[in-house]
Amino acid sequence: MKGCEQKMFSKLKNLTVQVILAIIFGIIVGYLYPAFGAQLKVLADIFIKMIKMVIPPVVFFTVVIGIASMGDLKKVGRIGGKALIYFEIVTTFALAIGIVVVNLLKPGVGFDKSAVGTAGDITKYTKEAAETSHGVMDFLMGIIPDNVVGALAKGELLPILFFAVLFGLALAAMGSGAKPVINLFEKLAQGFFGVVNMIMRFSPIAAFGAMSYTIGKFGLDSLLNLGKLMGSVYLTMFLFIIVVLGLIARMYKFSIFSFIKYIREEILLVLGTSSSESALPSLMKRLENYGCGKSVVGLVVPTGYSFNLDGTSIYLSMAAIFIAQAYGIDLTIWQELTLLGILMLTSKGAAGVTGSGFVTLAATLAAFPMIPVEGMALLLGVDRFMSEARAITNLIGNGVATVVISKTEGEFHPGGKPETLAEAEDESASHAASTSLA
Repeated sequence: MKGCEQKMFSKLKNLTVQVILAIIFGIIVGYLYPAFGAQLKVLADIFIKMIKMVIPPVVFFTVVIGIASMGDLKKVGRIGGKALIYFEIVTTFALAIGIVVVNLLKPGVGFDKSAVGTAGDITKYTKEAAETSHGVMDFLMGIIPDNVVGALAKGELLPILFFAVLFGLALAAMGSGAKPVINLFEKLAQGFFGVVNMIMRFSPIAAFGAMSYTIGKFGLDSLLNLGKLMGSVYLTMFLFIIVVLGLIARMYKFSIFSFIKYIREEILLVLGTSSSESALPSLMKRLENYGCGKSVVGLVVPTGYSFNLDGTSIYLSMAAIFIAQAYGIDLTIWQELTLLGILMLTSKGAAGVTGSGFVTLAATLAAFPMIPVEGMALLLGVDRFMSEARAITNLIGNGVATVVISKTEGEFHPGGKPETLAEAEDESASHAASTSLA
């Protein structure tokens, strides 16, 4: 009996189990006490605000470390150029696939939106997105920060990334003299990732508040359409991983299934935290053990967390069309192509942490007025579910990108590292536990 209690207690310590229980309690509270449940959205708001608090320094330190550690500026430019071209092509495929599937399945048609109030419900998400509503040129100009400290304080991700690239290049040009700074940044990055892990422990409370709000505000009937959206998102991401990433892997002579098996511990970590950022240090080490060049890993993986978010791209395109369907808005093919173009820009400003996809969706809708921004409130209750799927897709996509760029650079198996993932897994099995955070 005592053993059963210990086993049950051990399961309750699992973050995913806690989130599932919190969602169930949220549904019950929202159904029995709808007025009270509708007020609990503040719990989700607090959680997302805490996450956004640590995103800027995490992005800054990881990108600077990745670039500065390479040293050779020509190599930085070559690898960076290849990576950005790859990122743009693959994420555009992800966006397009999301739009096609959501138009075929139509999960938003028939959604009861009568309970949706004003945009005040999602003001915290749309505030920083308002900058992008003035046009493409203003958006591009906004990438250059007026003040670096100000950009960090406001959490403006693309300006931070822009400065991080420049600062990393400056350190790379310094050679060995930059080593103390790089070492310091590596320690600081570890500290911020520790903060991220602490914040993630509060995700069950946020999930409880978000689901209580959704059921209390929109009723149980809303779960049917939201369930259709979740199913559509999961199906699309599965197809993207197996078909698109699978074909890319095959082109570069490795198996997507073997690769997924190889990084399974990182995937489980992301599943538990719903954040691909939480597995970033472990993923980088795992890719180095597999045989990818350390300099390639240091540049491609951190940069990919802002420019190669395949799962977030799928979510953004599907969520935007879902809201349009819920409001009975029939978009023409040209309007959807315009939306695709806007998403190609705004999706590059997202980071792989829970909540940032919501802010990026607000930025997209602000630049595309045909879809009402207040419709984002429809997604609050199930965003936590979909964030796990998109975080895992982001993780796998960035891992595949690193292998591809390493192969094109001829740095896939330095120091006699094995060429196949199966061989790499066998050789790394003895120290897998020490390289994983799961």
